[in-house]
Amino acid sequence: MQSSEQDRQFTEAIARFGPALARMARGYEADADLRRDLEQDIQVALWQSLAGFDGRCSLSTWVWRVAHNRATSHMLAHRRRNARGWVSIEDVDLAADAPSPFDTADSNRAMAQILSIIDRLDPPDRQILLLYLEGVTGAEIGEVTGVSPDAVATKIHRFKAMLTRRFAMGDAL
Repeated sequence: MQSSEQDRQFTEAIARFGPALARMARGYEADADLRRDLEQDIQVALWQSLAGFDGRCSLSTWVWRVAHNRATSHMLAHRRRNARGWVSIEDVDLAADAPSPFDTADSNRAMAQILSIIDRLDPPDRQILLLYLEGVTGAEIGEVTGVSPDAVATKIHRFKAMLTRRFAMGDAL
């Protein structure tokens, strides 16, 4: 691909996905400085990768795949995170969590609670759920992650069921 076409596609990708990529980076990196580094790394990786983009998948799938691959590499490079105690979605124990933030909280606190749950997940589950929260379809999540659409649907169902149980005290997300 010529540089001008690469630049055009990059500009389009950032215009379409920039805010979502920033939210995704937040899901992978809590530290503000490291998160800014990750966002820049994602943008550089995306621009570089567009030289090889041949349209065999949608631009959306390409952007998410590059972003999540870069974010995963970022996490692996910062192995200190392993001490945080990541768990699979099947192993999240919400009973030990603090009381529901909806007792007196607004939707911002609910999202903070959701993100705190996602922060505890292992990278494959985190990747699926962050894409889901961005409105990416199950089929496209499967393309990005390499996980079967049925497995993606199962993970999403478990996440929704977990949230339903967590927030069942009468407040809605």
